[in-house]
Amino acid sequence: MVKPNQFVKALPILAVFAGLLSPVQVAYAQGNPALPSFSDFISSVSNGQAGMVTGVYVPNRFAFPVVAQPANNSGYVSTQAGVVTRFGMASNFNVVGLLAHNNLAGATFSSLMVGDEIFIVFGDGHFTSYWVNHIYSYQALQPTDINSQFYDTASGKIYSAGQIFNMYYTGNDHVTLQTCIAKGSEASWGRLFVTAVPNNYATLLPSDVMNFLFKAWPILLGAGN
Repeated sequence: MVKPNQFVKALPILAVFAGLLSPVQVAYAQGNPALPSFSDFISSVSNGQAGMVTGVYVPNRFAFPVVAQPANNSGYVSTQAGVVTRFGMASNFNVVGLLAHNNLAGATFSSLMVGDEIFIVFGDGHFTSYWVNHIYSYQALQPTDINSQFYDTASGKIYSAGQIFNMYYTGNDHVTLQTCIAKGSEASWGRLFVTAVPNNYATLLPSDVMNFLFKAWPILLGAGN
């Protein structure tokens, strides 16, 4: 396990930025079809592997399967519509990093708001719960250069790609969703980062109890009618 505070070498850090800059030919459908129930979504992404993140579900926002990056390819980002990619390097730092192109599943990341609950689903059907706590946007000063510096549009500070990595993909347990920001004719004008921290209320109960309550709640509500 790599220590969270250990400095990460620049080349692998920058690979993820290169992956998000890759051209994508498939357009993301902007329609908003009804989301599946949470229990149905869990069933659809279950594969029996307890340690594998296989889905991300945000009530009233989106429900996407999650795929892993191929080994030794930290710049890979899925080009399938409605699919999110888990950033493998972030896993070494106790972080769930989720990547998507801004004309595919990443188009929905900007719909997230502080306070939204994010459910991370694993292959054996268990899940963890997080609350969105911050949303950050940066302008890439050299949009198509993986060595670009990033201008914080809120504070006016400038950060290197390495600093951005350490800010969002190391530290305590959390979720980071990343996509590009388009502006004018520049599809990779900037970067959007949405962070979410563990739902402490959810951690008061064992995950199997949380799963049962979440699945049983609609039935219990119906019984009262």
